[in-house]
Amino acid sequence: MTTVSIIGLGAIGAAHAAQIADAAPPTRIRVIAAGQRAVRLRSDGVTVNRRRYDFEVVEPGEAVEPADLVIVAVKHHDLAEAIEQLRGQIGQRTIICSLLNGITSEHELAAAYPQAYVPLAVSVGIDAVRDAGGVRFSSLGRIEFGDAMPGHQTEEVRRLDAMLTEFGIPHLISPDAPRTLWWKLLLNVGVNQVSALLEAPYRLFQSEGPARELMVSAQREVVAVAQASGVNLSESDIDQMIGIIGGLGPENFTSMAQDALAHRRTEVDQFAGAVVARGRDYGIDTPVNRVLLQAFLAKHELWGVA
Repeated sequence: MTTVSIIGLGAIGAAHAAQIADAAPPTRIRVIAAGQRAVRLRSDGVTVNRRRYDFEVVEPGEAVEPADLVIVAVKHHDLAEAIEQLRGQIGQRTIICSLLNGITSEHELAAAYPQAYVPLAVSVGIDAVRDAGGVRFSSLGRIEFGDAMPGHQTEEVRRLDAMLTEFGIPHLISPDAPRTLWWKLLLNVGVNQVSALLEAPYRLFQSEGPARELMVSAQREVVAVAQASGVNLSESDIDQMIGIIGGLGPENFTSMAQDALAHRRTEVDQFAGAVVARGRDYGIDTPVNRVLLQAFLAKHELWGVA
């Protein structure tokens, strides 16, 4: 029996856990949680698309066999704690699949667990939302993943491909996973950050205007920094993003806009923060992302979540 451990049972983590539980082959699903969260999950379970799921809850440090697959779906500011809580879950054949935004989580996980395999992975197109009634989604989107070396397909990549196929999770093996990671950053830096700043739905970005212009200005800085890093992003990728955004629900909000509306800490450090830091390394000025970073750090202070 395949064993899957999941840490981070928010919208994305819960949606994938439910999909795996509903898949035909028997799979052991373990949710890693501590303290009151573990107590709450044991007593209340988790509701996904109006159906209750009662997953096995494992507390950090509990003696268990290593998992075949670990899915990490926390926010980046919780990653350091999650890495500690994963101890005991990781073995020589464990694959750790990070669904975090940004371009650094895989490196942090690989450094903490060199015995495991950590592909570069992104979650694309999932529309899962968490509210008072639980988690709901109509599309899982897909997971795109691959080896850090473009064009190199390891045995672990093939194993992950087989597991995701078994679970019925849409996925794609990327021939250039580093570029895929930066492509997702391009999306997040643009529409996620600007929609959160304006607390606006996709509608505001689906036609020409100041919101789209600000989004594109932030994205052009990503392209410049990516190219300096040896990653082949271009203006055509921005055009592709505009097309993708045009097909989304006009009144829907990005995950970062939802965080801003709820006055939750955002992932600006992994978006604008990453662009500004790498721009500084390569001598590239990133004024738009520098302003976005300071704006959200100020919002965090205002909301009391700094």
